[in-house]
Amino acid sequence: MDIKAEARIVLIEDDQTIREGYTYLINHTSPYQVVNCYPSFDNARNLIVKDNPDVIILDIQMSGTNGIDALPILKKLLPQAYIIMLTVHDTEKVILEALANGANGYFTKNTPSSKIIEAIKEVMQGGGPMSPNVAKKVITSLQKNFDSPLTKRETQILNLITKGKDRSQIASELFIETETVKTHIKNIYAKLDVNSKADAIKVARKNRLV
Repeated sequence: MDIKAEARIVLIEDDQTIREGYTYLINHTSPYQVVNCYPSFDNARNLIVKDNPDVIILDIQMSGTNGIDALPILKKLLPQAYIIMLTVHDTEKVILEALANGANGYFTKNTPSSKIIEAIKEVMQGGGPMSPNVAKKVITSLQKNFDSPLTKRETQILNLITKGKDRSQIASELFIETETVKTHIKNIYAKLDVNSKADAIKVARKNRLV
């Protein structure tokens, strides 16, 4: 596709103000055209193929099917369409799930509107545009040590320790007993060959375990 040609855009976003704002922005300040808007994926599901969008701007937290689960369905319905996530969610887990499910770009809702216009152009050129904070989290994830001696649960607990959580807070957050946390911490110390929380954090960061 000629990148200068008008592109057909569909917005799937539950916030009416955001939908209307981006519709106006895209239609009046870019060569692209918003051909339809939907408040949820469930509203869009049976109609979006007829819209024939080049780019879909997709929220995550919506009533009914959320954006993460909608991604693979949209990719099957419209394999040629590019999908840019626009959401308040920027946790590493959600970002990686979205990218694994087929998202082509990822932006948080505090992104300047002009950047979304640039993102449409970039994604149509084959790029993978992201907010700076999102890109940083993706890079950090890729830099983690996948040869870690720790189990997934031990890594979760160590990550919470680095955030200053105590045993009872960790137990509450992970829905496990405090004694179970104590046992996991004992195993973490043994595997990392350390005797204190400070040393465990130091070794974990040095070896990119969290």
